[in-house]
Amino acid sequence: MPSHLSRRAVFRGITAATAVATLATGLAACGGDSEAVTKTDTAGTVTVGRLSNGAAKETALKVSEVKSISAELPASVRRSGKLVIGVGALPSGSAPLNFVGSDQKTLTGSEPDLGRLVAAVLGLKPEIRNSTWENLFVGVDSGKVDVAFSNVTVTEERKRKYEFASYRKDNLAFEVLKKNSWNFDDDYENLAGKTVSVGAGTNQEKILLEWKAKLAKEGKTLTVKYFPDQNATNLALASGKIDAFLGPNPAVAYRARQTANTPNATRNAGTFSGAGETLQGLIAATAKKDSGLAKPLADALNHLIENGQYGKWLAAYGLSNESVAKSEVNPPGLPLDNS
Repeated sequence: MPSHLSRRAVFRGITAATAVATLATGLAACGGDSEAVTKTDTAGTVTVGRLSNGAAKETALKVSEVKSISAELPASVRRSGKLVIGVGALPSGSAPLNFVGSDQKTLTGSEPDLGRLVAAVLGLKPEIRNSTWENLFVGVDSGKVDVAFSNVTVTEERKRKYEFASYRKDNLAFEVLKKNSWNFDDDYENLAGKTVSVGAGTNQEKILLEWKAKLAKEGKTLTVKYFPDQNATNLALASGKIDAFLGPNPAVAYRARQTANTPNATRNAGTFSGAGETLQGLIAATAKKDSGLAKPLADALNHLIENGQYGKWLAAYGLSNESVAKSEVNPPGLPLDNS
C-alpha cells in the first residue's frame, strides 16, 4: 500500500565497457517492436532468471491458472488465449529489469518474468513484445499490447490514459563514479552546478526538470543531458561528461555490483521516491484505461504474493527490499504538480 516517503535503497553502478558491448549486441538482436524469443516452460512452471548472465538466480516456480481470476478477464483477451506483454527494453535494456539474455536473443529480466508469472495465473500464453520506451505506450494505446510490465511508475498524469495494478516500490537513484564524493542528501539544492543525465519521457525526468526549474528561479544552473541508450550514458559517466545519472534503483544497484572491482566503479549517491517528496512511488502493470484488465492483473499479482511466488521472484533478482504487501488498482501516484 502507499506509504510515506521511504528514500533509502540500494543503487546500481555503471557497467564496464566490455559488459556494455555484450548487452548492446544482445538487445540489438531483438529488433524494434517485435516479439522476443522465449523458451517454453513445462505446464504449471515458470522459470525466472533464465539466461540472465548473473543478474538473477534461475528459479523454477510452480504456478497454475486460477479460474476465479481468469474469469474476470475481458472476453476478448480470454478468447485470444494469450496475454501480450509490452517491454520497453530497446535499444540496450537495463539489467536486471529488462535485457537480452546470454543466448543473445531471449528477452529476460525481472519485468518480463513477472509478466510471465501473471499470465500463468490468468491461464494465458505470454507473448512478449519488445520496443523502445516511447513505443511501449504506443503499443498499449493502439491495442497491440495488452499490458506493459516495464518499470512503469504510477503517476496522476498517466492515469488519464492508463489503469494500473501495482507490484513494486519505485525508488530512484543517483549514480556516480565511486571516486566522486558528491551526494544528493535528499536536497535538490545539491544539484546546483551539476550535469545529470536522465531517460527522456520518464517520471524521473519530470522530477529532475522540476528541480532544474526551481534552481533557475534561484539563479542556479542544473544541466540535463540525454543519451540514446544506457550504454551511452554509462560511457558518459565513466568519461566525466556527466556528474551523475538519475534512474531506477534496481538498475543502479546492479551496475554498482557489476563494476565494484573495475576502474570505473560506481556507487549510490542518494535516493528519492519515484512519486515525489511526500509519497512512496509504485511500479505497476499498465493497461489502457477502461480496458478491464487492472482488476484481474491485481488479483493475479495478489495470488502470487499470497502464495510465495512473488517473494521468490523478487529474491531471484535481488529486489526483496522493493516488495509491496498488496497489489492495488490505481493507487495514488506522482502528482500532476510535484513542485
